[in-house]
Amino acid sequence: MTDTTLPQPTVSTRQPLFGRRYTLETRQQMAMHWQALVIGLALLFGLAICALILVGAGVPAQELLNEFVVQTLFDAQNLRAVLFQAAPMIMVGLAGCMAFRARFWNLGLEGQMIWGAIGATAISLFDIGPHALRLPLMMLTAMLCAMLWTLTPVLLKLHLKVNEIISTLMLNYIAANFLLHLVYGSWKDPRDNFPYSPPLQSFERLPDFLAGYNVAILMALVITAITLWFVGISRAGLYLRFVDANPRVAGAVGVPVRKMIVATVLLSGALAGLAGFVVTAGQEGRLTQSFYQGYGFSGILIAFLARNNPVAATVVALLIALLFVAGRNLQVFYQIPFSMVQLIQAILVICVASSDFFIRHRMRRIQAGDC
Repeated sequence: MTDTTLPQPTVSTRQPLFGRRYTLETRQQMAMHWQALVIGLALLFGLAICALILVGAGVPAQELLNEFVVQTLFDAQNLRAVLFQAAPMIMVGLAGCMAFRARFWNLGLEGQMIWGAIGATAISLFDIGPHALRLPLMMLTAMLCAMLWTLTPVLLKLHLKVNEIISTLMLNYIAANFLLHLVYGSWKDPRDNFPYSPPLQSFERLPDFLAGYNVAILMALVITAITLWFVGISRAGLYLRFVDANPRVAGAVGVPVRKMIVATVLLSGALAGLAGFVVTAGQEGRLTQSFYQGYGFSGILIAFLARNNPVAATVVALLIALLFVAGRNLQVFYQIPFSMVQLIQAILVICVASSDFFIRHRMRRIQAGDC
């Protein structure tokens, strides 16, 4: 005998609110433009809180717009500094986006940056390759070293079920201490005995291409375009969307889940290693003991705020770079500590995280006929 009972609604979060007049329901889906509006409102709310904190710390209210927009974006020197700072942030943010799309929580971005910088510096110290090909060789070596460093945690996850959050975090400490071993040991600059490597030669530095703007920002934009093609157009990107939605179902329909996870995580490591190369060859000019600090948190923050979208990650990275440059100006002119900039980052993260509740839920008025 066939059961003709109609299926019941699957909404599981119906909780009467405000005197049983409203109920809280799980949304099935929200349009992208409404999601963008919710996130935008959350950011505006967070910025309003940050503005109140800065005013309370002694920054005149009328100077906030001037410091964060006019002096930062319309001053040529500050704009160069923003783009200079944004280039490695874009790369490390894209690294986070790629890993998170494969459901691999890569918190080892700083360790991968370290190995990328070590690989690039090794090419310089041991004088490998002709001068004309030195920069491409350094870049490829940085990516390869970071990929090899990333291979360990992804294999541990897939074969031994080791939590990647723990393994990638612990590998950060190993990489950082190995870096200290090098810069305090055999790679220490013999000329002044400070804990950093000898300076890179002029042909090993990333050049400027126009009016002092470094070529690193062009590299970052090209990588953004390639990443966007990968996740949005390529067949691998289609497979990756299946893996992100439901790995078990993806495997059942024939998607090579393990291969996609390994390939995507290795790509994430390569992007982080490239960020380490950019900081070393573009900003520092040598391997230093703390060049990577702060980039890991920034990469996770960028990926989270951008919701793993490559274009959004680029925009968020530019905004965070703007925040850093403006924060340095506030330090100089208003004696605002750098911890205040980190506090602003944390507030924005909390606000965006809170917006996810409104994207996933809605309030509906209970009608008279509802049970």
